Amino acid sequence: MHFVNAKTILGAYGINIYRGCSHGCIYCDSRSSCYQFTHAFEDIEVKQNAPQLLEEALRKKRKRCMIGTGSMCDPYIPAEKKLCLTRRCLEVIDRHNFGASVITKSDLVLRDIELLERINRKTKAVVQMTLTTSDEDLCRIIEPGVCTTRRRFEVLCALKEAGIPSVVWFSPLLPFINDTEENIDGIMDYCIRAKVKAVICFGIGLTLRQGNREYFYSELDQHFPSRDGKLSMKQRYINTFGDSYIVSSPNEQKHMKRIKDVCQKNGIMFGTENVFNWIKEFPEKDPMQPELF
Repeated sequence: MHFVNAKTILGAYGINIYRGCSHGCIYCDSRSSCYQFTHAFEDIEVKQNAPQLLEEALRKKRKRCMIGTGSMCDPYIPAEKKLCLTRRCLEVIDRHNFGASVITKSDLVLRDIELLERINRKTKAVVQMTLTTSDEDLCRIIEPGVCTTRRRFEVLCALKEAGIPSVVWFSPLLPFINDTEENIDGIMDYCIRAKVKAVICFGIGLTLRQGNREYFYSELDQHFPSRDGKLSMKQRYINTFGDSYIVSSPNEQKHMKRIKDVCQKNGIMFGTENVFNWIKEFPEKDPMQPELF
């Protein structure tokens, strides 16, 4: 981990306080060479002046809006527990009466639940939680440095109790690994029970390009080797997908319909465009108007 003073913090897609991650998810697209990391991915770059930069940016902003974080790197990596930079940025958002949208896999977000609840009462707060597999053992393999899916379900339930809307990113689904009806039913059952607002699913598959492909394949070699004369998972991917950027499950259409049908039946918003538009939508509330109830 190393510290820098950033020049800016607020971009078109919100803020990214950390650059790099310690969750160790084997499929992470943020490892891709196109993002031009000049340091090892696990050597996390900390933008130590992020709260001050955000304060300046929001003070100058003429129109209030939703401020997102987590699009590139999780804002609740373990280092955040001590550094509290994400919390301090949420406090800036709260102070200036903007909205907040957080994408994470970590239960550390519960530390800030009262702050998020306060923002949501005044404007809007949304927590987006990634769920990929209902198999706890598989979760420990593909997402080794973060709490398991069952714990994330508990986080979603806590958000529901606090009145904070949640969105589940059901992505990625890895062909031949977690692209099964059993897994889809398990994750969707969590979504129903936690009464999530929406589900985002970009398709049944993942993206692989230079940087993250090499890391992904090395992890496949370690955890899914050749056994009993069968092809290793890495070789199966190479044989099936070659150097494709978009790697789609053979059962994509069937599985996407299954997810969509469950969402429609249970009143869960679905469709990436619809969900993203709702997340970005800033409510027409007067934060200074006292609540009647």
